[in-house]
Order: sequence, then C-alpha cells, then structure tokens
Amino acid sequence: MKILLIQESDWIARNPHQQHHLIDRLSLRGHRIKVIDYPIDWRKNEPRGLIYPRRLFKGAWKVKPEAKIDVIRPSILKLPILDYLSIPITHSLEIKKQIQKFKPDIIVGFGIINTYIGLKEAKKRGIPFVYYPIDVLYTLIPEKTLQAIGRWLMKKILRSADLVITINKRLRQLMIEMGANPHDTIVIEAGIDLEKFNPSLDGSKIRKKYNIKDDEILLFFMGYLYEFSGLKELALEMAKKNHPRIKLMIVGEGDAYNDLKNIKDENGLKNLILVGSQPYDRIPEFLAAADICILPARREEKIMQDIVPIKIYEYLAMAKPVIATGFPGIKMEFGEDNGIHYIEKPEDVLTVASELATGDLQGEGMKGRRFVESNDWEVITDKFEETLKKLVI
Repeated sequence: MKILLIQESDWIARNPHQQHHLIDRLSLRGHRIKVIDYPIDWRKNEPRGLIYPRRLFKGAWKVKPEAKIDVIRPSILKLPILDYLSIPITHSLEIKKQIQKFKPDIIVGFGIINTYIGLKEAKKRGIPFVYYPIDVLYTLIPEKTLQAIGRWLMKKILRSADLVITINKRLRQLMIEMGANPHDTIVIEAGIDLEKFNPSLDGSKIRKKYNIKDDEILLFFMGYLYEFSGLKELALEMAKKNHPRIKLMIVGEGDAYNDLKNIKDENGLKNLILVGSQPYDRIPEFLAAADICILPARREEKIMQDIVPIKIYEYLAMAKPVIATGFPGIKMEFGEDNGIHYIEKPEDVLTVASELATGDLQGEGMKGRRFVESNDWEVITDKFEETLKKLVI
C-alpha cells in the first residue's frame, strides 16, 4: 500500500505517539509512506524570519531505525493566528501535489485543518480516508478563540470519514457523540514493545548516576511537559512538605520545563531531578530505575479527559505501579486493581506514593504488566494493517 498520513504536529521532534509506532512498523512491512506534518513548536525553535520554508526529511524514522518514511513539511507564515491561516493554502497545495505524484491508496488523518483538506481531496478522487484522532484535538489549540472552529471542523471530518479509529473506548464514545457513525468507528488500542519494555531490565546505573539510594522511592514522569501536566503543583508540594525518602525524576522538555527549573533552584529541591529529553531507546533503562510512575495532570475542562497516553501502557509493561489522575478515559480503559492508583489532584501524589511504599510495590506493578501483556505493538500493527487493506480493496 501507498499511505499518505497528515497531521498537525512535528513528526520529527515530538515524542513517539500511536502513529509513529504503527507507521514505522508498516514501513518495515514494505508499505510506502509519506507524512505531511506541521512545525508546531516554531515559536520556540524558529523565532526569526517571517516564513518557515518547506522542508523534506527523507528516510525518517521514530522508533524503528530501519524504517524509511518521507516527511514533508509545507511552509507557513510565522505569525500567531496567521500560521494557522496559512495551512489551508500551503498544505492544500502539498496535499494535492502528493495525491497527484505519490498516488496514495489511502489517506490517514491525525489533525484538524490539514486533515479536513485531505478529506475533501480524498472524496473528490475516490480515495479511502481514515480519521484517527488520538486526543480531543480542538481542546489543545492554544488560541481559545479558535477552539470553536476546531470543534466544528472535527465534527465535519467525523461525519464524512470512511472510517474513524480511536485509541480507547472513552474516546470512541466521545467521537460518536460528536457525529461519527457508530458502525464505522472502531478502537485500535495503544501498544507496547514487550521485548524493549521488560521488567527484568536493570536500572541500577541510572540510580547510581543520579544519586538515588536503594532505600529511596523514585517517582518517574516522562513525556512533553505541558502546563497542565501537574508537575509544577507536585514540585511545589514537595518544597512545602518534607519527604526525605521520595525523589521525583522528570524526563522530557516542554512548556513547563523552565518553571520547574525555577521551582527547583528557588527551593533548593535536591529531590527533584530534571533530566531533559532522552533518546527513546534509553527510556526503558530510565523506567527500570523507577519505583512508581506518575501521570498527575490537572483536572482542566476537556483537556486529558478522554485519552489514554501511551506512556501508561509503557509504565505498566515495566511492572511499575502507576499514580494517575482519575480521568474518565483512563478509568474506563484500566478499571480498578490493575496497577493504577487514582488521585484527584497533583498534590495527592506524595500521600499515595508514601502509602504504596509501605506495601508490595513489585506485586502492584505485576498487576499492570499482566493487564497490558496482550498489547504487543506487532499485534496492534496487524490490526491496523488489516483495517487499511479492507478499505483499499
């Protein structure tokens, strides 16, 4: 198959998501793939100049070095609001160009604006179109005034796509409420590389490097540091209360990084360890060093309510107990007594961690490992591949 994938995030720089795992593996199975993406972090990485030029990344890969994917990044105007308004022009031209030259058998959309353009072009030419939202995307648009437009476009895509795939049950439910046809809306869950994320890995080198003693409890978070991640609230709580045996390691960068660094410096927080970004293939070693993994996001309206981040599957695969905010999507997916301990707010992490530390951490972690053992990425890719083939035939 020839697959054209369209998204409005940075394929190269952002952490691996569902599409990276699936597409890299499809590339290894012989499918030809092109991706049209968007430099979502241009404000930080490209502040100078008015125009972000078109770029082509040939032979790109994210999780499988042998994968070969061409990533095309159309130009945009580097001005707030105008960056979004330039997408219908530059991305439309690129999508038409790729349909004409690449001649995809199927188009898969993960975004909003450029995905709507891709849907319209696919309909004109009789190309099957799949919408695969892994989040309630319009809620993540930074400009609040544009979120209503984003919701309207998402509804139009959901009503017209040949198939809608979601990453969990709760998100499927929500997409149907927004207009997707229940008969053409399915769930293909997140996966795990069970060989790479192996509970028997040794994390002692990481603990030694960052001066974490055997009798200390290491809390662990990885991923993009959104403002709503709850990490700042947790760090401030650590500064207020004395928990000498608990340390927090954060792997990743993002919007909240500088604030976290300031909290660490201003309060002399030696038990807050900011590692920064790390290569994806080193993440299992960091996870092996942890005692408890966390997802303490704030309860903000709409954000995070209906998704299940891949990192939770990876936490559980490493047999680590997880402390997570009790969002509906996560609770629906994992239920009770499967290795996840739910909290109401980020500040609750320390209390729950202290309670867990007095019990059987290994036993709690193995509950999660058993729950996710059927989510091997190769099995998930089989499902995705077969789903696309049925639409192409």
